Amino acid sequence: MAPFSVSVAHYTCEEDLTLEIAKLFNAMPGAVSQGVIWGIMAIGVYITYRILDVADLTVDGSIATGGAVAAILITSGCNAWVALLVAFAVGLLAGLVTGVFHTAMGIPAILAGILTQLALYSINLRIMDNKANTAISANKYTLLVSSRNVRALSPDNPIVLLVIFTVVIIAVLYWFFGTEYGCSLRATGANAHMARAQGINTNMGKVVGLMLSNGIVSLSGALLAQYQGFADVSMGRGAIVIGLAAVIIGEVVFGKLFRNFAAKLIAVSLGAVIYYLVIQVVLWLGLNTNDLKMLTALVVALFLAVPFWKGKLATARLNAKGGRSDA
Repeated sequence: MAPFSVSVAHYTCEEDLTLEIAKLFNAMPGAVSQGVIWGIMAIGVYITYRILDVADLTVDGSIATGGAVAAILITSGCNAWVALLVAFAVGLLAGLVTGVFHTAMGIPAILAGILTQLALYSINLRIMDNKANTAISANKYTLLVSSRNVRALSPDNPIVLLVIFTVVIIAVLYWFFGTEYGCSLRATGANAHMARAQGINTNMGKVVGLMLSNGIVSLSGALLAQYQGFADVSMGRGAIVIGLAAVIIGEVVFGKLFRNFAAKLIAVSLGAVIYYLVIQVVLWLGLNTNDLKMLTALVVALFLAVPFWKGKLATARLNAKGGRSDA
């Protein structure tokens, strides 16, 4: 009887493993769709972090503002497309406030973003009628994207529309930053002193860049609220860290392949998808959800360190070659 018992236990373990792997694959479409949504947000972060060289923490508040605005408008009977446009416009205003704090009042960019973020928390509560969250069920309202369709092989699958959104945003940004004014924004981030010497209004450029960034972040918040079926006042907590993770992962993984500006934006979006796939796998392995923030911080720190380690290694190799040649 003993061999038979071992055999049964063996097959039971195999079945359990197969079931767990099936659960992981079933969760992957949801991870991809969330990654694409946060990839849109990461594109907004890329504008300030890489193009303008400004540390902006407004995004933790503006993404929640976009979700709150979209939720309230949709529950009030507004069309979901109009809700997206209004969310984008409100994000522009949030970026404007941060820009004015920074340029007109001389407040450091990182502190200006924190001040706007704090103010947005109260504003988001006001928008949602002093409620911490607002539900927008796909059963009651017509939404553009919904998590309930994420496994459906049909045009209703949110991944399809989200990828289209991403492509359109990247195409528009590629065109905009190729214009004369867009190039002046890139020059402002590359070398503000030289840009001013060329007659570029760098303060206005920073304000426009912050507005554009937070408009895109707020748009992603509106999509996220529809996807998950509710808007929450704290839904943007830690958003800047996820955005930075997407930017860094995209640069580290695809940096040598994607050198064109549009390709870099694609890499940022893919970085967010990779981040969420990794998170899904780690959760599948049994990580406590309370440790997600710590994991995110470690992932960002690791990918930020990779370019530094590569540079140190390259310098060490050059020094070693120089030492041999001098000898």
